[in-house]
Amino acid sequence: MTAPQLDRFSFLQEIPNRAFLVGNVAFALVYTLVITFAFPHGNPVLFGVLIATEVFHLVQIVGYCWTVWRRDAERAFDPAFAGSVDVFITVCGEPVDIVRATTRAALAMDYPGRVRVHLLNDGLVAGKDDWRDIEALADELDVTCFTRVTPGGAKAGNINHALGRTDGEYVVVFDADHVPHRDFLVTVMGFFTDERMGFVQTPQYYANQHANRITRTAWDQQTLFFGPIMSGKSRLGSAFMCGTNMALRRSAVLEVGGMCEENIAEDFLTSLFLHERGWRSVYLPQVLAEGLAPDDFLNYYKQQFRWTRGSLEVIFKYNPLVRRGLSWSQRLQYLLSASYYLSGAVIVVSALLPVVFLLTGATPIVTSTMTLALVFVPYMWINLYVLQRTSNSCYSWSAIAFSLSAWWLQLSALYAVLAGKKTAFAVTSKDVGDGGRPNFLRLVVPQLAYIALGVVALGVGAAREGFSPSLMANLAWLSVHVAISVPFIVAASPSRAPRRELVEVPAEPTLVDEPVGVLR
Repeated sequence: MTAPQLDRFSFLQEIPNRAFLVGNVAFALVYTLVITFAFPHGNPVLFGVLIATEVFHLVQIVGYCWTVWRRDAERAFDPAFAGSVDVFITVCGEPVDIVRATTRAALAMDYPGRVRVHLLNDGLVAGKDDWRDIEALADELDVTCFTRVTPGGAKAGNINHALGRTDGEYVVVFDADHVPHRDFLVTVMGFFTDERMGFVQTPQYYANQHANRITRTAWDQQTLFFGPIMSGKSRLGSAFMCGTNMALRRSAVLEVGGMCEENIAEDFLTSLFLHERGWRSVYLPQVLAEGLAPDDFLNYYKQQFRWTRGSLEVIFKYNPLVRRGLSWSQRLQYLLSASYYLSGAVIVVSALLPVVFLLTGATPIVTSTMTLALVFVPYMWINLYVLQRTSNSCYSWSAIAFSLSAWWLQLSALYAVLAGKKTAFAVTSKDVGDGGRPNFLRLVVPQLAYIALGVVALGVGAAREGFSPSLMANLAWLSVHVAISVPFIVAASPSRAPRRELVEVPAEPTLVDEPVGVLR
């Protein structure tokens, strides 16, 4: 049975409570000042590292509260807008039945203007065996198929190839698995009545979110981003493209040289270039297409690595702080989004502090456990509560655990960026129920190694300290980091492999009677 619309889309409903946002910033600031100045310092190196991590957290908290402070304002919208549209459905080896469902839904969209649907077939250049099946599907449904024969640029290159072979004033992009609702175009295209509107982004919604542990957690993580964060970014003129379920002004994209082919997060970087040229963007917080989440741990891991690598390159290769055409709000918003993926390094430092104490007895600060708890517990409580309130209680413990446990993934991506190593663009598999490899423990070896190191360190610390208050405090902190790792490890475990269910992708778009959060 389909859940009621309000439940399915409740992540879009929350109106930010400013009192809690102010309280969050105040508690974070007080906590950072207390940790920095109120307690005697221990080991100077550990103290410096601790303060650096706390400052990072403070900046992220302030940035988050600023972003979600209020929802976007009303935008100009013309319901009679009828500019010509080319619909691009990007395909790279996805099952034909999934592509068929998306194509049929695209053909069924209501719109007063000219619409042409195209399949952007990258199967040949990607070495997929079924690339000819996509051409046959195009013939079956009477749509155009562009099959690339020259590789390059991954998804961005695929879109740019199609841009050179079409002439619509506007382009709408769907991934192969994202089935648009019938009212997608009539709900989105009217924003282009603003002559400087470069693109319109709508949420990525996972229709298979209840299939297994991975799909549920992947979706829970998305609720925070496509709920309060993107709405806030839109208010600040910084909503960026997210690869699918988006409409673009062709002239704007061509002005910046097409979709950026130099970055595996081509949508993020192209958005920066568009904003730099003065083009506007809007995020429409209304589910108008439904797709598929990665349904096993390997696909989830590849997706997260791609997003991390692409975002970190923005910092180190295209630093928004020095881009002249951006407003300061835009510069800071891009920097906040990209720097989130530096949290892997911060988490590692935090996780290693109790281990260092247990092994050596060295600490960054000197204080009693109870005194520290009196400061830390309120600070952590309001952080978690604000995340829950702003996501309308959609941001789950599993989502938090997966985000915090991805530190090795983020460190690997950071190394790849700093070392200039090439990373191939890996398309997330949409072959739901294909069996896959159930054993992904190789991807969580660092987390398992941390647990083993913690056990050894605990033995060393207990032999030296006995069951002292200091040992118990550090044991508690160590236990928190171990507990955070457990859902991540379990998801990769062969004995608890994600249960796969065949998720039926609707052949026709879902109609939404009462849109939520429409900007008009």
